[in-house]
Amino acid sequence: MNPTAKAQNNSMVNAANSTASEQVSEQENALSVAEQLKQQNARGRIVVEDLQLPKLSALQKALTPKMNRYMTHRPFPKQVAFLLLPHREAFYGGAAGGGKSDALLMAALQYVDIPGYSAILFRRTYSELGLAGALMFRAKEWLAPFRENGEVHWSEKDKVFTFPSGATLAFGYLETSNDKFRYQSAEFQFIGFDELTHFKEEQYTYLFNRLRKLTSLDVPLRMRSASNPGNIGHEWVKNRFLIEGPGKGRVFIPATLDDNQHIDREEYVQSLMELDPITREQMLRGDWNVRSEGNMFKREWFELVDQAPTEAQRVRYWDLAATEEGPGKDPAYTVGVRISRKHQGIYFIEDVRRRRDRPAGVEALVHHTATMDGQQVPVWIEQEPGSAGKNTIDHYQRYVLPGYAVYGDKVTGSKIIRANPLSSAAEAGNVKIVRGNWNSEFLDEAELFPNGKYMDQVDAASGAFSQINSSGLTQVDPDAMAILRGARVYGF
Repeated sequence: MNPTAKAQNNSMVNAANSTASEQVSEQENALSVAEQLKQQNARGRIVVEDLQLPKLSALQKALTPKMNRYMTHRPFPKQVAFLLLPHREAFYGGAAGGGKSDALLMAALQYVDIPGYSAILFRRTYSELGLAGALMFRAKEWLAPFRENGEVHWSEKDKVFTFPSGATLAFGYLETSNDKFRYQSAEFQFIGFDELTHFKEEQYTYLFNRLRKLTSLDVPLRMRSASNPGNIGHEWVKNRFLIEGPGKGRVFIPATLDDNQHIDREEYVQSLMELDPITREQMLRGDWNVRSEGNMFKREWFELVDQAPTEAQRVRYWDLAATEEGPGKDPAYTVGVRISRKHQGIYFIEDVRRRRDRPAGVEALVHHTATMDGQQVPVWIEQEPGSAGKNTIDHYQRYVLPGYAVYGDKVTGSKIIRANPLSSAAEAGNVKIVRGNWNSEFLDEAELFPNGKYMDQVDAASGAFSQINSSGLTQVDPDAMAILRGARVYGF
């Protein structure tokens, strides 16, 4: 072999040995990521920020066994950590532009090469599913080559991709409270929520009963979600993942704008600077602690108690609405709040009923609630101005709640003015809340009042507080009430 050829050969051998050595080293480093996750989980806390992340090529190698040809995008380090997590429940949350939605889509695609695998991704509304840049739009872009060659089938009607293995990736929405029942007979091994803070907690937790598989199906069961801070679900999402999460095996991966190597950071930051300060901090820095709070109620003012005194004065107050949920509709709620008072100056918010429904459904709710409360609890209804308001109260007295003490409340002044007495009592620590599944939504609304989108619960609570403090209010004697109002109660 001539000297030149020998030198070239030695160079090639050295390069090959160097590459092989780097590959082994990178593989060891990458595999250590999974080991770090296991060790952190054993300690009861996953902190992605504490991971010693090797460079991307090494992470890719660790992820290779869990990838397939349909995952066409190269994930960056935190996305890889999200894809490597062995946990049943994980949340990728924080700043806008942090690559959260892409990570969610990649996670959904991880096992589509395995027969029997079924995944679904949710947005809150049907219209959001088809938005440009949203998950379904991105999935169509990513899978376009496979659709064009006939390998992957897309059903526009059902919003489902079907892969050669028979595995499926579906897209769904949960716009109304009843939409969750559309999936009650389905079975998924992966359920993902994009923009989780747009959902109610009960919508999210209900879908856990759809997370199951046959023992023969060798894929993990995973509930995954992604979101920015803010919106209606901010508080429950923060509590579930940032506060309770570490102790309950729920993983939170914080997203920052710097994580996404593909976005034009300077241009995006300039766009975010046009937002109000609160929203800007949530979107730019992924700040879960900054909120657009109102100035009338704080969560910590309300002590949570297991029950109210048995012997106490009580009143139920309704703020009525009569429009049901539906695509493109975001109506007000019908809300009924029951408040009790045992000792002068100490109050208990005992129960909140909240629903969007048609008029017949609202009447059924009011009647059922009254039967549960008992005839000894007077019922007050906010009375709209004019003859329509009078007719509504008369209708409820005659036909919906015969045998109950029903009164109309002609309110005056703004919602803020009417809420002032309740706010003052709460700040003094004199308003307790009885534990119930309605607590979170009530406190979320109260904390934002009057800046939040909805004010129905606070309005009804303010009305109940006003009536229980009115000088003429006493506990109702059902027999005496029936005699005094007999013509009205029984005369129809």
